[in-house]
Amino acid sequence: MKLRSSTSLPNLLLSSLNILLLGLASASFAPVFLLRTSPTSSGWALFTVSSTTVLSSLLGFFSQLTRLCFVTHVSFILASSVGQALSFLALFLRPEPSLQLLGSDRSRKEQRALMKVEEALLLGMFLVQSLVLVSACAVQRWWMRQYEEVEAEREASARKRSRRMARVQEEAIANAEAVARELEETTRRSKEGRWAKNDFEG
Repeated sequence: MKLRSSTSLPNLLLSSLNILLLGLASASFAPVFLLRTSPTSSGWALFTVSSTTVLSSLLGFFSQLTRLCFVTHVSFILASSVGQALSFLALFLRPEPSLQLLGSDRSRKEQRALMKVEEALLLGMFLVQSLVLVSACAVQRWWMRQYEEVEAEREASARKRSRRMARVQEEAIANAEAVARELEETTRRSKEGRWAKNDFEG
């Protein structure tokens, strides 16, 4: 119970970042389809980046369940971050060629506005995703440290219990040996008493 309550704040922060990332990634679909309802290959590339980011944000809600979930989540974070960075740089550094590749029929002003929105969303996704990566690694490390501490306490308790049992066993053996010696001494004295009696009668 203590472990769960103590991790509620980091997990809440991680979940909030994933929700924000999910919102940004979902919003980034709009400019792609507003530029052209049937996207070109460049439009589908942006769509793929947004889809990977959505999937990454959804995986973020389960990343702390198992080590496999965490590794999968980090892999998607890295893949989507690379896509976001490359897409942003392409739109920001080469706006005119990018607009031509997107093949929009809208006015030049609308195209530029939609492209600026897409740039802002890509940059926002990249920054939030970076925070998600740092937070996920920090929470995972915290969990591992807590798990190691719990295991160390469990091992210490087990060692203490085994030492206590060993001490009880030693005391039991010592008591048994003492009883056996007393019984042996009593038997010996009884035999000596009978021999002395027989000698006296003889």
